[in-house]
Amino acid sequence: MSAPGPKDVLHRYLRQGREVVVWKLEGLGEYDIRRPMTPTGTNLLGLVKHLAIVDSGYFGEVFGRPFAETVDWFEAHPEPDADMWATADESREAILALYERATAHSDATISELDLDAPGTVGHWPAERAEVTLQQMLVHVTTETHRHAGHADICRELADGAVGHRPDHLNLGGNEAARLLGHRARLDREARRAAGMT
Repeated sequence: MSAPGPKDVLHRYLRQGREVVVWKLEGLGEYDIRRPMTPTGTNLLGLVKHLAIVDSGYFGEVFGRPFAETVDWFEAHPEPDADMWATADESREAILALYERATAHSDATISELDLDAPGTVGHWPAERAEVTLQQMLVHVTTETHRHAGHADICRELADGAVGHRPDHLNLGGNEAARLLGHRARLDREARRAAGMT
């Protein structure tokens, strides 16, 4: 068996990040997937919406393969951060379906083009605008995993659920019962370091 090529490795990590973000919505009600969990408004459904637009743009328009549903999305929605939240009229199902269609379109681009295929990111500065598929795979994979981390925190704040998947908590063996004690210990150490005790 031969080792997977660089494109296959990058694509696998991108798909894993996408799966984590979508899984973070499972089992939550409408309020919890939409409510702002940080002072800047970060919320679970908004992260999915944002990633649908970003993923399809960087693997669509950049390579001359526009995804019709998100072409010129930011021009049509000029309100700052309109891609980072969902209105009450935008259903969970519609946004998840958009993400599924957008990533399928992106996956076709990734599959059909070579890593050195050229593209142009029109909204980047001219000196960085000329890119390759490899650069976009790294860029979008990094952004997806960054937002998966945001989703981790939002979900934990919403209902305490943690982990990469239901079968993989990725907490180094800490059981949920120990987490409360662990958090208290960390708080004590932070207070001690700050001279608060």
